[in-house]
Amino acid sequence: MGDDRPIGVFDSGVGGLTVARAIWELLPNESIAYVGDGAHFPYGPKPVEEIRGYAVAIARWLVERGVKSIVVACNSVEVSAIGDIAAAASVPVVGVIAPGARAALRATRNGSIGVIGTEATIRTGAYQRAIGSAAALHAAACPAFVEFVERGDTTSPELREAAAGYVAPLKREGVDTVILGCTHYPLLSGMLQLEFGPDVVLVSSAEETAKDVYAELVRADALRTAPDHPHHSFATTGDAAAFRELAELFLGREIAHVEAVHIDAEVRS
Repeated sequence: MGDDRPIGVFDSGVGGLTVARAIWELLPNESIAYVGDGAHFPYGPKPVEEIRGYAVAIARWLVERGVKSIVVACNSVEVSAIGDIAAAASVPVVGVIAPGARAALRATRNGSIGVIGTEATIRTGAYQRAIGSAAALHAAACPAFVEFVERGDTTSPELREAAAGYVAPLKREGVDTVILGCTHYPLLSGMLQLEFGPDVVLVSSAEETAKDVYAELVRADALRTAPDHPHHSFATTGDAAAFRELAELFLGREIAHVEAVHIDAEVRS
């Protein structure tokens, strides 16, 4: 029968666009409804309960907008709230951590894997659980990276100086594969490859997550079948003009409109 409703994708800012882009490259006939929570950015340093409140509210908002599935394109949200999101949403929910771990295990040659992410992601040990005993995992929090990306800075000397400090412990461990454990980080892949060196494989979960979305839609017979062009919508709880400028920079395409929205956080009683 098919399902012409959009796929919902959300993140704390523009980083989740790396996942949205991978989805529409793999599934060019699908529509995407993207939300960036710019009003509460960044998520990484925030307490789990606070992140959970924002995430569940956005998931409910997307469901009210009629999405057929939700992609949690933010590692900090997934480690804090994916169970609550799945309970609150009436549609399938796909995360980014398991796909990234799978890709890293396929890529490693020496069994030593690094993961870089926000403080929230690293603090919870989510990737350690996902990798388990299949490889040695070495983790490093890189709290400044997201703010550099959200400023549109992917090349500055200040960024490279911060990166050198963050990656040094992983280089000493001899990792041959590094999971980019935040959807903002693929936008820094050129700089990170320079810091880690050419022999280290950088793993983004975006493409692997898109494959999981495809598999979920096939299982549910929910692929879009409409003959017209898909419609992508973009919304932010922050500054719409700033979001549009950054999104166009990173996507390499023009965005016709970004909707400014207000979404009240869910508060547990």
